[in-house]
Amino acid sequence: MRASRTLIAATAAVLLLAGTGAAAAAPVQETDAAATPLLSRFDDGSFEYPVSTPGGFTELAAGQSIGPWQVTSGSVDLIGAGFWQAAEGDQSLDLSGRAAGAVAQTFTTVPGTTYTVTYALAGNTAGAPTVKTGKVLVDGQNFQDFSFDITGKSRTDMGYVYRQFAFVATAGSTTLTFVSTTDTAMGPVIDDVTVTTCPPCGSCG
Repeated sequence: MRASRTLIAATAAVLLLAGTGAAAAAPVQETDAAATPLLSRFDDGSFEYPVSTPGGFTELAAGQSIGPWQVTSGSVDLIGAGFWQAAEGDQSLDLSGRAAGAVAQTFTTVPGTTYTVTYALAGNTAGAPTVKTGKVLVDGQNFQDFSFDITGKSRTDMGYVYRQFAFVATAGSTTLTFVSTTDTAMGPVIDDVTVTTCPPCGSCG
């Protein structure tokens, strides 16, 4: 008897969907709070698109976008393939265009979840200052200051180092911002930015 009722209910559901036209084609998505993905919806941390001029760069000012990134102040230079060594992929980003700039990306997060931000850091070797500086913000809060000394570095040997920090998400979306505090046309360079959930072992710091 139970099987018959189940069959009748299933048949009724199919007939109901068949009569709703476009609504019948729309898939029903179920969410499982326990099935938190290992990766957030953070995208293009290597600044691979749009494609900049090979062997050159593209300056972008506040209000313009670089794929999922937004230039939020000043200007930045999107460095094309072959202009200098990238940490990952072909392109990278000088956070100082004509002067100090900043870029930000807003992505989906799960409140209460710890995320780890990792990025490659170098500096524009074309000129002063020798030490390039900047900072990383999470939802407007300063989470990490950084600096890079270009002594002994070159376009073919940028000397990238990796930096890392963790934060706990407080909302369904989070904004990550990289800011240059080097107010010249030759600033800190970032590449290979990743955002992942922190391992459960508690090793994030």
